[in-house]
Amino acid sequence: MKMDRRSVLAAGLTGGLAVTQSAVAQVPVLPPPPTPAAGDPDAPAWPSREVYQIWPGKQPGALASLPTPNPTMNGRSGRRQLWIRGIAHAELHVFRPAFPDGTSLMSIPGGGYGFVSVQNEGLAVAQHFNALGTTVFVLVYRLPREGWSTPHLVAIQDAQRAMRFIRARAADFRIDPARLGILGFSAGGHLASDLVVSHADSLYAPVDAADQLSARPAFAGLVYPVTSLISPTGDRRMSGMLMPGLPDPILLARSPVQRLTADAPPSFLVHAFDDPLVPMEHSLEWIAACRAVKRPVEAHLVATGGHGFGLGLPKDSSGSVWPDLFGRWIRRNGG
Repeated sequence: MKMDRRSVLAAGLTGGLAVTQSAVAQVPVLPPPPTPAAGDPDAPAWPSREVYQIWPGKQPGALASLPTPNPTMNGRSGRRQLWIRGIAHAELHVFRPAFPDGTSLMSIPGGGYGFVSVQNEGLAVAQHFNALGTTVFVLVYRLPREGWSTPHLVAIQDAQRAMRFIRARAADFRIDPARLGILGFSAGGHLASDLVVSHADSLYAPVDAADQLSARPAFAGLVYPVTSLISPTGDRRMSGMLMPGLPDPILLARSPVQRLTADAPPSFLVHAFDDPLVPMEHSLEWIAACRAVKRPVEAHLVATGGHGFGLGLPKDSSGSVWPDLFGRWIRRNGG
C-alpha cells in the first residue's frame, strides 16, 4: 500500500517507542442511548467498539477504593442524555472514519466536573466529524469529587496522558500526530483550555515511553467554555467543583485565561449570549488574551442557544453551522 507523507511521519514518530499496552476497558452494558441520528445503522453507539484505559497501572491520586461506575440516562427539556459518573479509570473511546484523512480531535465533554455528558458532546461529535474524515477520540476523564487524593489534578492529568497515548499509537489510529487537536464543551472547555496552557507542566510521574511525547494540541475548539475559575461575573461555582476552598489569588493563578502565552495553538470559540450557566465573558476574555499574545482566534457568538447545545442548535439558527465551520477551520489551522 502506498503511504503518503503524513502516514510516513506517523509511523516514524511511533516506530521507536516501547509503549506499555493499556488494557482494553471493560465498560458497563447499558441499553443503547438515543443516537445522534435515530434509525441510522451507522450512527455511533456507546460504548465505542474500541475503548482503552489510558493508564497502564495505578492512576495518579488513586486511593485504595475506586469509584463505582454509574452511567445513567438523564436529560433536560425532554432530551435524553447519557451521563457517566463513578469513573474508576480514565478511558478513550475511539471512533474511526470510513475514509480517514489524518486529522483527529479529542472531544472533551462537559458536565460541571460532576459527570461526563457523552451524548451530545461525544457521540454527536464523533458522527459529524467522522463523516468529514476526522478520527474522534472521546475522553472520559476522572471527576475531582469521586475520591482521589489530588482532586484538582486528576482531570488535567488524564487530558495530558490521553494526548500522549493517542500520539504513541498514531500509526495504528491512522492519524498524523502533528494534526491532533481538542474540542471541549463547558467544564470540558475548562479542561481543554487548561490543557492549552498546562500541556508541558509536570503533573505526574512518567509511566512509559508515551510520556516522552508532547501533550500540546495542534488546535483548540472551545464551546461555551469555562476559562477562569473565578467567573468574570463573580460566580465561583467552577472553583467550588474543582478546587473548593482555595483563596482567590491561587484560583486566578490556576485559571487558564490568565496563563495563555504565545505558545498557544489557534483557538475556535462558540458561545451563546443567553447562556445562563457560563457567561459569555469567559469566551470574550479568552479572545482578548489570544489577541494580547498575538495568537490566531476565531469566534462565533450566537444570539440564542443557552447552554449545553452541543452540535444541536436548531437548523434555522445561524449558529447551527458552527460544526461545519469548525471542520473547515481545523484544516487551515493545524488540523
